[in-house]
Amino acid sequence: MKTMKIKISLGELQGAFLLVALTFGFTSCEQFDLEENPAASQQQVVTYSSMPQLELGVTGIYGKLNKAAWMSTFYVNGWSGDDITTHVASNKADFREYDQRFVTAENSRTQSNWNSVYEMIRAANTVFQSIEGVTLSDPDPTKQERLIGETYFLRAIMFNHLMRIHGRIPLVLEVDPFQQPPLASQLEVFQQIESDLLQAEARLPERSAFLGSTTPSKGTARAFLARLYLDWAGFPLNDRDKYAQAAASAKTVIDNAAGHGFGLEPDLAKLWSLEGRFTEEGVFTIAYSNAAGNLTNRKMGKLGLPSDPGLNGWQETFAEIRYFEDMPEGFRKDATYYSELPVDDSGAINVGSPTRMLRWEEFTDQQNPILRKIVGNLADGDWNEFQTLRSDLFMRYAEVLLIYAEASGEAGSAGADAWEALNQVHRRAEGLDINTPVASDLTSADGTIQDLAFTERKWEFAGEFIRWNDLVRKEKVEEALGNRNPQVSIGTSYDENGVGTPTPLTSAQNPILGSLGTDNYYAPIPQQEVEQNPNLAGN
Repeated sequence: MKTMKIKISLGELQGAFLLVALTFGFTSCEQFDLEENPAASQQQVVTYSSMPQLELGVTGIYGKLNKAAWMSTFYVNGWSGDDITTHVASNKADFREYDQRFVTAENSRTQSNWNSVYEMIRAANTVFQSIEGVTLSDPDPTKQERLIGETYFLRAIMFNHLMRIHGRIPLVLEVDPFQQPPLASQLEVFQQIESDLLQAEARLPERSAFLGSTTPSKGTARAFLARLYLDWAGFPLNDRDKYAQAAASAKTVIDNAAGHGFGLEPDLAKLWSLEGRFTEEGVFTIAYSNAAGNLTNRKMGKLGLPSDPGLNGWQETFAEIRYFEDMPEGFRKDATYYSELPVDDSGAINVGSPTRMLRWEEFTDQQNPILRKIVGNLADGDWNEFQTLRSDLFMRYAEVLLIYAEASGEAGSAGADAWEALNQVHRRAEGLDINTPVASDLTSADGTIQDLAFTERKWEFAGEFIRWNDLVRKEKVEEALGNRNPQVSIGTSYDENGVGTPTPLTSAQNPILGSLGTDNYYAPIPQQEVEQNPNLAGN
């Protein structure tokens, strides 16, 4: 192994040690960034000699995850789905490209996301090479194994994140500033992610030390394997044998959920509030802090509101109208959307003493239902902020249950426990006790369990930036995005004098411009990357 010396300034080390709280207490989320100066941008390797150095290196990866995920850019591919849309104008052109399935290689959000994710991957590779073949001066084998397991896990989920956006990506597995890696095949990418997750699972503890699994456990790694196998069974590889592995992996997590600290939060709406920052539903949670110098979550609050007077929203993330119309009424829909807002005479949200209820059809900026999952609990007050302390539930336990139901059905192995997994999510959607069977439980009379589970995912994860991935793996993009037009919604059109007239909305605000075929399922690799490394052309 080649090793190169790195110069780290005192200020960088101080900032890095502050970030240790991110992993070991979450009183701070200070980011550890070796890329303060251009000379450090290649994540050069320094051989570790002590446990604090290893801790520092791994904590730095969490800091880069925080840095990557704090803005909507991290989830830009989510606007491709039929559940989310953005403003028709404003400064949302990069999001509209995904919304309209006409993504260019010059999309600045794609480039920023690519850079942030590979910063994480390079940081993970730096840890691996810095600890390789080293005996630390203060050995703690259990802690060392856990930290290396976390590094494998974090690299795996970033490869997975990029693969879902771009399909074929380069597998950067070592620190080499002169490397120009080729595009790996999608099978190679799946296999690498699987390998990393298995390495992580073998090293991680049974349970995270933190509620909400802000650090991964064995259960976290196995849950992400279940997700990976479910994707592997679908487009583009269509290896149907992976359904059995997805089901088995999910079942392992379910059987050991108590030991892993996983479970369904009875109150679904709580997940989108400050009170729900850390919950047992989090299989893996990205947390944020407002301590000095830290990164808050800047995807929520006013980014989900229109710019109407009093609301003053940033017009970024709206609900797609047809999706909202189609969702079954009930507890889950109320926990997912706001169809009206309590406002005072100024038009501002006023939970305590509103003068009227403002329906989404009355918005003067753009008429779209509001995603409660974005705006949050109005009583928290952060609806009027561009930053919040709410966490990202990067994977929820509900997804594990639905993976088990769907994959069991596809594998032909669904039994009573698979139906129970499906119905636990379904009961909560109806506001019922999760563990008590009821007459409205789903059965084979309602359809196949795999189809019912896929539909349950549609409603359960609306507005959580993962719908597009489901449409891709099941090759349902054209079916879904070809049917986005509203049914009976009423909007407002304005004449030259600014006088509004109620008008039926007969088409989606951002119509599809690109192909809905499999040739357009993946976003192009950023042009800047291709120019620097021609091996990346043609993903």
